[in-house]
Amino acid sequence: MAGKFELYKGSSGDFRFRLKAGNGEIIATSEGYTTKAAAQNGIASVKNNADSPTVDLT
Repeated sequence: MAGKFELYKGSSGDFRFRLKAGNGEIIATSEGYTTKAAAQNGIASVKNNADSPTVDLT
């Protein structure tokens, strides 16, 4: 099963998303957004930038 994004409302009323791996493990969580549209834009940004090269800063 492929990973998935879950969009939800946080306890303080802000919108957040998390990325879950195929096994259900949470592998990323977002900051809080004031609007649902802004959170959806955050998801789109992660999707668009996921193909970016890895930069090793060690």
